Amino acid sequence: MIAFGGNALLRSGDKGTFAEQLSNVENTCSCLVPLIERGYNIVIGHGNGPQVGNALLRHEAGKKLYSLEAMPMDFCGAETQGSIAYLIETAMEKVLRRFDRRVVSLVTRVEVPADDPGFANPTKPVGPYYTREEAEALSGEFREDPRGRGWRKVVPSPVPVRISNIDLVERLAREGYVVVTVGGGGIPVVRDGEGLRGVEAVIDKDLASALAAIQMKADEFYILTDVPKVYINFRTPEEKAIDTMTVAQAKEYLAQGMFAEGSMAPKVRAGIRFVENGGGQCVITEAGQLFNPLAGTRIIK
Repeated sequence: MIAFGGNALLRSGDKGTFAEQLSNVENTCSCLVPLIERGYNIVIGHGNGPQVGNALLRHEAGKKLYSLEAMPMDFCGAETQGSIAYLIETAMEKVLRRFDRRVVSLVTRVEVPADDPGFANPTKPVGPYYTREEAEALSGEFREDPRGRGWRKVVPSPVPVRISNIDLVERLAREGYVVVTVGGGGIPVVRDGEGLRGVEAVIDKDLASALAAIQMKADEFYILTDVPKVYINFRTPEEKAIDTMTVAQAKEYLAQGMFAEGSMAPKVRAGIRFVENGGGQCVITEAGQLFNPLAGTRIIK
């Protein structure tokens, strides 16, 4: 199971054009070749924070300019899940030309508890970065990025508990297909008397990918981000890269506040969840380091 980080699609300084995103995805997908050469069966999850935020902005602009009905967040999540999967499929087909593999994408709903406390405490950043003055002029709740890149809107991020059609995803993966699923953490839904209905939230893509990996009984879980390793005391004189940490060590670092919320903390929690529930190891690293067996930070039991 491989979770693409946001930089797999949009990099710092990008305008978010189609050409930019496709080029970024192609670069990330090409980094998966070493895993394919080793015979790995691959399932891909991905984030959609910038894209779903931009989709919300487009809907709001359409409402103001043309009186078009603005769609809710779960609808925007489905939109971006499909559009990003299209980019990944297009890029992966180029990468797989010399391999006997095909790519398939599933629009995926992910169930969350209706009473999840996350609904009362929005923490998940979506959309573009703003200056403080711009954020104060907009509706919604905003928080400053821990890396100092600006202010972003935050929305509820409930914990995923069930993934629709995960048995089909596992079957396709074991048959050799490269499967794209739980895009953007999945379309968040809750169960009521009539079935499943969408809710205004964004599920953390790393937690959703971890749950998918657990339910498929994956051997390894890779979280791709924009740094080669996990660091403690990040961006301080005491900064230190971690090669390997046990679940117990990772929990202790979390308790000490070593990892920023909205950045590395949810990735470490996802790795812990995978390993605690039977997974072999979780590797957090840059996509370009996948060829290097010594790269990245490994979370082990």
